[in-house]
Amino acid sequence: MGYYIDLKSISIDKYKEILKTTELIPSWKVIGENIDKNLNIVKNQYIENLDELLAALKDKDKIQEFSKQSGLPANYLEVLKRVVNGYRQKPNKIKDFTCIPEVVSNELDKLGIRNTLKLYDEILTRQKRAEFSQKTGISKDEMIRLTKLTDLSRIRWVNHTFAYVLLESGYDTAEKVANADYKKMYETVKKLNEERKIYNAHIGERDMKMVIESAQSLDFEIEY
Repeated sequence: MGYYIDLKSISIDKYKEILKTTELIPSWKVIGENIDKNLNIVKNQYIENLDELLAALKDKDKIQEFSKQSGLPANYLEVLKRVVNGYRQKPNKIKDFTCIPEVVSNELDKLGIRNTLKLYDEILTRQKRAEFSQKTGISKDEMIRLTKLTDLSRIRWVNHTFAYVLLESGYDTAEKVANADYKKMYETVKKLNEERKIYNAHIGERDMKMVIESAQSLDFEIEY
């Protein structure tokens, strides 16, 4: 367990089933075709899980080598790598959260904690948060806010702005997002943004569904 999902825990067979129920954006459609056939070919290359798959597709040379050995097109393998890599969501920078006071982000910066990945281990339990609060002078309320923003930032597609939107909408943990109804979440977020004008981008029902699907793959180990 940890900030990211353990890719060793997702076998190739399990990933087949995940792909069959995943909403794929247009540029990813190629991996939604012939799922069983293509991933069986991957398995036949002695790849047992997604962690081993990423290692096998580490760079362009490895992708070309894998393509020659397996017969799978290089462009298919490039897209597959990109999609699997998405499980490792890029952490959000603490300073980008406008709802976090500058004095707090500066204090974290002094400790070398500049993003949500670095902060994760400090906020896992009530005791850890209490100790961190005492050490830094960051209030308990700010610690909870940081904890929830960190938790939400683990979800694919969730940048610093959308993490704040989810927080303010009541979907303030990854587990709540995972258990949400995408249509209801869409309407709630839409209403909030209409009232407060937090972001300009269009976020539709399909986007909400993809966010929820991503959250469902995470472990929920943070103690609230």
